[in-house]
Amino acid sequence: MSLKVIESEVVVCTRCPRLVAWREQAAATPPRRYRGETYWARPIPGFGDPAARLLVLGLAPAAHGGNRTGRVFTGDRSGDWLFAALHRAGFANQPTSTHAGDGLALTDVWITAAVKCAPPDNQPLPDERDACFPFAMAELAALPELRAIVCLGKFAWDGALRLLRQAGHPLPTPLPRFGHGAEAAVAPGLTLIGCYHPSQQNTFTGRLTEPMLDDVFAAARRAIA
Repeated sequence: MSLKVIESEVVVCTRCPRLVAWREQAAATPPRRYRGETYWARPIPGFGDPAARLLVLGLAPAAHGGNRTGRVFTGDRSGDWLFAALHRAGFANQPTSTHAGDGLALTDVWITAAVKCAPPDNQPLPDERDACFPFAMAELAALPELRAIVCLGKFAWDGALRLLRQAGHPLPTPLPRFGHGAEAAVAPGLTLIGCYHPSQQNTFTGRLTEPMLDDVFAAARRAIA
């Protein structure tokens, strides 16, 4: 299945009633700074370079970030950190992204989320995670040049391992554990790299710093070389 076909199926999905209600409620009751804006308020497909050797896997769109702009990590504080780091590493043509038509272009990287709709409190339920699983599986299969996956947080790390197992890749025993900067050869020619999620909870407290994020994408560069 092509990435375009996957996108067309993602954006019309209504499998999870709780998430449908939440994404629409967020659009109907935006914070003051976004009042008057038209929200996307639908599931968010991945985006980037179809020939990518690197996949960046997040948890889910933000209620007033991707759910508003229609592009994952676009228009929120986590995205500010992510795109600046991707630009410094040479994966993005600009360090910021505020809306889907802002000129951002990614090279050699595809960005997606394990769950395609914004969940309440950024916490999808297990059945919601499972409902989105086929979309992530299809994306993985549609990226044949993939050499590394940067997992933003433990949820993404566990999701990546599950995706690879389902895709038939042999995984090491015991399974590699998540940690910031953790690297694991999880399949022939494929490396998993752990990274703390660039959420405000992590960046405001100093748990994740710009040099730490840069180190992750430097490791990604080495893994796809």
